Amino acid sequence: MNSPERQQPGPSTKTILIVDDAMDIRVFISALFKTNGFTACACRDGSEGLAKAREIHPSLIVLDVMMPGTGGALMYKNLKSDPDLANIPVIMLSAVGRRSFQHYLKMLKVKMDAPLPDPDAYIEKPPDADHLLKTAIRLIDSQKG
Repeated sequence: MNSPERQQPGPSTKTILIVDDAMDIRVFISALFKTNGFTACACRDGSEGLAKAREIHPSLIVLDVMMPGTGGALMYKNLKSDPDLANIPVIMLSAVGRRSFQHYLKMLKVKMDAPLPDPDAYIEKPPDADHLLKTAIRLIDSQKG
């Protein structure tokens, strides 16, 4: 995780919101980001995650697809429909395969007036820590300037 060639993410003011119903995943991802200089905030479902995103306006959101109640796909749709949150990069994290998720997203897009963009990244569970961290840093860095 702390390889010498890895870029430092910058000040700890960069907050990552983790939304996942599995406590072990929330703890794992929170620890990964905290030990690499980020502030991490975790929520257990989409409605809690959307409220927290509005409150803290994170630098990045790591979002599980399948959750009880307001799932990740619906939270994603709500994020991208909100002008204040639409530009926050999102990593979708799920045990659901990328192709299945893309099909579901396509079905959601049919019901929308405005186009729904694809997520900035899609990582299948279980996530590789280095890959998740590098993807997060790349997405956050792409938001600068």
